[in-house]
Amino acid sequence: MIDDGPLPAYRAMHRAGRLHHDAAQELAAEKLQSLHNALRNYKPQAQAGLQAIGQAWAARLGLARRIFGAGEVTAPQGLYLYGGVGRGKSMLMDLFFAHAPVEKKRRVHFHAFMLEVHEQLHQWRQEKPKQVDLIPTLAEKIGQEVTLLCFDEFHVTNIADAMILGRLFTALFERGVVMVATSNWAPDDLYKGGLQRDQFLPFIALLKDRLDVLELDGARDYRLARLKDMSVYHYPLGDLAARHMREAFARMTDNEPPIASHLTVQGRRLEIQRQVANVHGRVAWFDFDELCAKALGAADYLAIATHYDVVLLDGVPKLSAERRNEARRFINLIDALYEHKVTTIIAAADKPERLYPEGDGAFEFERTVSRLNEMQSVEYLTRPHLT
Repeated sequence: MIDDGPLPAYRAMHRAGRLHHDAAQELAAEKLQSLHNALRNYKPQAQAGLQAIGQAWAARLGLARRIFGAGEVTAPQGLYLYGGVGRGKSMLMDLFFAHAPVEKKRRVHFHAFMLEVHEQLHQWRQEKPKQVDLIPTLAEKIGQEVTLLCFDEFHVTNIADAMILGRLFTALFERGVVMVATSNWAPDDLYKGGLQRDQFLPFIALLKDRLDVLELDGARDYRLARLKDMSVYHYPLGDLAARHMREAFARMTDNEPPIASHLTVQGRRLEIQRQVANVHGRVAWFDFDELCAKALGAADYLAIATHYDVVLLDGVPKLSAERRNEARRFINLIDALYEHKVTTIIAAADKPERLYPEGDGAFEFERTVSRLNEMQSVEYLTRPHLT
């Protein structure tokens, strides 16, 4: 009888009234449970060859002649879970990862993982200039560290990532690493329209061969359901705006109390004083001074914009030339939130047009005014969060 794993945990949440019935989510939980069971007694070992789909990459690595040995243990098939924002992908990953019966496991945002990959390769190129191919060395290192590799927000947008993914993951799968990923994008839509995409297609085929692909389709967008009839811009500052912000945070988090957390940005800790990561996404609540009165930069705002689906920003003051540094950071913050389609709920001293009406920098602020107004529109709020 199943008594441990993501499926019983999911059903317990449903019985407790924390989840509405969702057939697609339950199917995903069942598939994750099957993988959970397969991992119980799985002992990874270097794979002696590749599945047929991986042969294109095997040939490039000089491995095409290698075949599976008799009696070899094949790694369990992973899972690629995709669907729109608010479908519960992060919640399902939370349940799976928390219960996964694997000692060497890691969960990481895919963008952060690829930054680590490029940084490690760059370091080794400086240290080992004569070693031409470093991908097998990197795969060996990762394979020694993890058996189960779980990715949040799997997406490919640049050619540097696209050109090494096939070879890297071929080598990881050869070493018995099991992969689970969530994404807003179907595998066939990854790196769509990218440069030299034809060279990326073997990786898509490899991904679909080594991972079961499941779409969380239909049902409801829980983020949009919570936004219904709710204003996302409140002014002026005062008791009424404060009450609206408290109500918005409670509504977007199902009344869960906030906890402190942190993000790692270029090796530094970015402290997050109030945040909730629950079954329907990630929500953070900041004061203006936390983000704009400190020496933060574009990388910090990018980390926030890619990690959180919903951001509350409280206490936005009227700005002037005397506060040009805070104004510049506020502009950069709004740019990051806007470009990544983060649902942004703001309490400010005045409407956007009157936040920075005159003085040095007022002209540049006009674009921010336009974006603040657009971010209140239904069209903006229904767009998927871009990570």
